[in-house]
Amino acid sequence: MGSDGKVLTLEDVAKHNSKEDCWLIIGGKVYDVTKFLDDHPGGDDVLLSATGKDATDDFEDVGHSTTARAMMDEYFVGEIDATTIPSKTKYVPPKQPHYNQDKTSDFIIKLLQFLVPLVILGLAVGVRIYTKSE
Repeated sequence: MGSDGKVLTLEDVAKHNSKEDCWLIIGGKVYDVTKFLDDHPGGDDVLLSATGKDATDDFEDVGHSTTARAMMDEYFVGEIDATTIPSKTKYVPPKQPHYNQDKTSDFIIKLLQFLVPLVILGLAVGVRIYTKSE
């Protein structure tokens, strides 16, 4: 493959998404991994699922060895035009109602004020019944 200074767009790279022609974007560089599909330890499906997008995070998350990183040079095609890759959006959690600790505490106190006397009354009746039966 060799470095010939090509600058490719995401659209160009996304066309190469099959077992017969598979290109990946990793670290701003484009690699033709077609010949490596059968030898990839994770299987060809892993590589094929990373086509058509920036696969840098996928590649880094696995924790590839220095040997694997050195092998990449032989598959190098060119650089990616970074302006063609959509920027990542930050996850914003959905709005949720505010948790009011004071209302919860008030509810628990009222519940206990109702239940504790009932438990005491129940114990008193139970003890009285038990002592009468002896």
